[in-house]
Amino acid sequence: MLISTTTAIEGRPVAEYLGVVTGESILGANIFRDIGAQIRNITGGRAAGYEKELRRGRDEAMAELTQAATDMGADAVIGVDIDYETVGGSMLMVTVSGTAVKLG
Repeated sequence: MLISTTTAIEGRPVAEYLGVVTGESILGANIFRDIGAQIRNITGGRAAGYEKELRRGRDEAMAELTQAATDMGADAVIGVDIDYETVGGSMLMVTVSGTAVKLG
């Protein structure tokens, strides 16, 4: 499955637009990760625990998007957009969306 943030795949024209596909992931951050991030905020540096959660959330949302496109019979997903939001204070939401297509 080809996944692209662009609206076209070079050398592969779109033969059919199948529709919008999405993937979502909501992850809870635990108190220890929150404390570690607050210390990093004071001392500087990267919050590795949150970075790991961001990657996990993105990977889960992309897997869901890919499965939805596969179920539609798509060859690719174009115009992919990835968004990160916080929900309820310490919950992380990752959403991905794009257009499932059949390529020529």
